[in-house]
Amino acid sequence: MNETNKESQGIHPTAIIDPGARLGQGVSVGPYSVIGPDVVIGDGTVIQNHVTITGPTTIGVENVIYPYASVGHDPQDKKFKSSETSILEIGDRNRIRECVTINRGTEDGGGYTRVGNDNWIMAYVHIAHDCIVGNDTVLANNATLGGHVTVEDRAYLGGFTAAHQFCRIGRHVMTGGHTMIAQDVPPYVVAVGNRAKMFGINKVGLERYGFTKEEIKGVEKAYKMFTRGRGKTEDTLSEIEQALGEIEPVRNFVEFIRKSERGVCR
Repeated sequence: MNETNKESQGIHPTAIIDPGARLGQGVSVGPYSVIGPDVVIGDGTVIQNHVTITGPTTIGVENVIYPYASVGHDPQDKKFKSSETSILEIGDRNRIRECVTINRGTEDGGGYTRVGNDNWIMAYVHIAHDCIVGNDTVLANNATLGGHVTVEDRAYLGGFTAAHQFCRIGRHVMTGGHTMIAQDVPPYVVAVGNRAKMFGINKVGLERYGFTKEEIKGVEKAYKMFTRGRGKTEDTLSEIEQALGEIEPVRNFVEFIRKSERGVCR
């Protein structure tokens, strides 16, 4: 890319952009940022100064990536080989703050790391290989996701939250600062501590996102039935379904626990 084209696209003359990269309309790239081959950046995305992006990486529209972020580098996995299929996909309208690191996937994990839309990813967050992050999440400063972690829509991870490999964090979960997650965290709950324990449902969050009173009461009752159950987990889940199965969030709660392979925090 010559200097005239750089200036016309809002690209600083000190930025280094590989000829194999593809930038959409209105993309801006700040001073000293480096964009490697096999990188696709959607319209209106802003890359600020000192950002490094390598590929294969696809970034959607209207994202903002702040200084010193490292996006799309090799996974931190000793088994990884450069010949593997390894891709990072980032959706639209995300805010990726200072010093965030997001790694590509590995073949063992399906080859993909994916970040959805409208996420707020704060300073020093690490998203490891093969993670799946949904939409409209908040990952506060220094939150760390080990490999193969799934974070569902509208989860809120407090500062310094750390999730062990292969854990799943359900939708509308809220974690406290310095929480260590070693097992799955079911949807709609508040989890705190090392190791994470559940402390009720995220009632305020559910109200803010427009859940009805019936839905919130149903989730709260399902949570109490689950945490106070003394029999087999499947028997308790069946009881919850029988009593509250017509409420969609309750069905989500039950299905998440039923699919858990690591077990859920208590």
